[in-house]
Amino acid sequence: MQARDARTAHGTHAMASGAADDDGTETQQQGAAPAPAPAAPPSTPPQEQEEEMAPAPALESLPLETRCPPFPLRQLNGFWLPEITLAAGVPALRARFTPRPTDVLLASFPKSGTTWLKALAFAARNRAAHPPSDPARHPLRRSNPHDLVRFLEVEFALAGGRSAAAAAALGDEFEALPSPRTIATHLPYSLLPERLRSGCRIVYVCRDPKDALVSTWLFTRKAAPAFGADAGGFAFREAFELFCEGRSICGPQWRHVREYWEESVRRPGAVLFLRYEEMLLAPRSSLRKLAEFMGCGFSGEEEEEGGAVDAIVELCSLGELKGAEVNRSGSGKLPIDNEAFFRKGGAGDWRNHMTPEMARRLDRIVDDELRGSGFAFAGSA
Repeated sequence: MQARDARTAHGTHAMASGAADDDGTETQQQGAAPAPAPAAPPSTPPQEQEEEMAPAPALESLPLETRCPPFPLRQLNGFWLPEITLAAGVPALRARFTPRPTDVLLASFPKSGTTWLKALAFAARNRAAHPPSDPARHPLRRSNPHDLVRFLEVEFALAGGRSAAAAAALGDEFEALPSPRTIATHLPYSLLPERLRSGCRIVYVCRDPKDALVSTWLFTRKAAPAFGADAGGFAFREAFELFCEGRSICGPQWRHVREYWEESVRRPGAVLFLRYEEMLLAPRSSLRKLAEFMGCGFSGEEEEEGGAVDAIVELCSLGELKGAEVNRSGSGKLPIDNEAFFRKGGAGDWRNHMTPEMARRLDRIVDDELRGSGFAFAGSA
């Protein structure tokens, strides 16, 4: 795989990363307190073991989509993923990563609040080693959240794109990280390796599909030049039509959401389902819920005397993250300017880009696809 392919792998998921609208790789592993291990995950049923070992279909045999700049997508099991992710990232992830009961996997559809969730999870889990009351010296002031909580399939796609030896070395690097680990993915639930689905806790954040689409489109236009691509001619109307067909990175968005939602209903102790809009309205209670689920809940003393919850909410606010020098210039592990990951960080901006008719059309599609799941988005037009 050529160097440009490696950059593409990085860029694909950099562009897919959510927006909050170094010292850090091993720093993230320092927990606020040792996270209690959840009950041992059930052993993988024989049928699922066979599925785990089944060979993946040849990449060239999968449906191809080239209208979503700047990367070609292939469809697997109903989802559209970057070619490099399917060719190198997922196979290396399956072969090289071993989950632990204390791991927490942050999952999301692209542009759904991933950056903010990473910041909150990192700050909560590492507050003993890095007190939020000392923000000037906090890792979040020196590193972008995506450099502190690492995307599994992104790094494995990069490494696997270079060589099998590089993928093996990365697997050893992940294995050497001390527990508890906090890691991230944009993969749909059904495409996660079975060991990952059953071997650790998962936190999923979803966002209104209309806002997710707008944020993805704007991010693509801003980030595409970093990969030698010109997305200036990628009109919003075209992006809208493709999104309605489910053709976007990790799309269809509604199926991505539904899979994690249904698993959170089936296994509430293993999968925590969060809504971005509710987090915006109630960041403190959302943070408490997140920390409790991760095994590092806040004590009454922390809240009353130290104001830890308020300190973390402020530390991870859009204004604070966006204003940090590291996020105003330069780039980190992902070959995109850090400032591209921060925009408005709010809800309802779709109204500035869609006509009411477009919004109602997308709402109808999503509502139809979610029917029977018990889940619905609140922000219908």
